[in-house]
Amino acid sequence: MSLYRDKAVVLRTYDLREADRIIVMMTENHGKVRAIAKGVRKTFSRFGARLEPLSHIDVLLSSGRDLDIVSQVELVSSAHRLYSDLDRLTRGLAMLEAVDQLGMDREPTPHLYKMLVGALSWLAENDSPLVLAAFYLKLLVAEGVGPHVDTCVGCGASSETFVAFDVFSGGAQCRECRSGVSLTPAAFDVIRNILGGQLNTALALPDSPAIREVSHLATQCMEHHLERRLKSVAVFEHPER
Repeated sequence: MSLYRDKAVVLRTYDLREADRIIVMMTENHGKVRAIAKGVRKTFSRFGARLEPLSHIDVLLSSGRDLDIVSQVELVSSAHRLYSDLDRLTRGLAMLEAVDQLGMDREPTPHLYKMLVGALSWLAENDSPLVLAAFYLKLLVAEGVGPHVDTCVGCGASSETFVAFDVFSGGAQCRECRSGVSLTPAAFDVIRNILGGQLNTALALPDSPAIREVSHLATQCMEHHLERRLKSVAVFEHPER
């Protein structure tokens, strides 16, 4: 088996046999990797706590046919600040799910790694009701399917006429062309801030109806692109559960 080292964010884990665990991680240079961490569930494991979801790690792996093997792990940054705050933890786990679905096994996607590391680093020090929506929209732009909010996707009318957004066509609509979900001018302004280089301005906004509109729309757009529901969305829709 050949050894290789990479940096990674742990996306999810699941148990294997009595003492092992499979770790799914987004790496900087090797795409999404699945690896066995042997004996990690034992109380004396050398690196069990370092392999929790959201952990940013430096990992040494032995390559295998289907699953690699974790040989060594060092923490780059811990996720303890996220785990100590339920709202930030929930947003962070939702980011992991989106990246997990977008990433392909062993297909290098450095932009996914960099965007995830950047978002989680920001979230560890800050919070915003808009951070998850902004992350989704930025991911969609990176995937080449970002929302079109410059002109109406139906007729090319200017932004002053926007009243709706159609997820299927991926863009804003004027009153004459509307077939999608209604969206207020304030919500369109928020989206333009996110996509137009004013991300910090958008993230500083307090919760409002416009923020909630954008959050709902961003989730719809991401789910449409993935062609599946995001499990983490249920937490936001039914927080009492």
